[in-house]
Amino acid sequence: MKKVLTATANDDFTLDIRFDDGSFKKFDVAPYLEFPVFRQLKDVNYFKDISIAFGTVQWKNEQDISPDTLFLEGSEINEKAEV
Repeated sequence: MKKVLTATANDDFTLDIRFDDGSFKKFDVAPYLEFPVFRQLKDVNYFKDISIAFGTVQWKNEQDISPDTLFLEGSEINEKAEV
């Protein structure tokens, strides 16, 4: 299982993520925002208030997305991108 080392939450409800294997990915959270557990994330200020916990991205009320999902469904981004 890959682990998230760093992440940046963007205004367009995407996450730029660096994983422990050195890869960089962009993950689109927008498709998840209609699920009840993620509805709070529609507030961009709440969405952008993230932390890294247990190898993944986590929000204040403990919403998170599996690091495997972030990795497998994320799109590769330029390695020189700052995360």
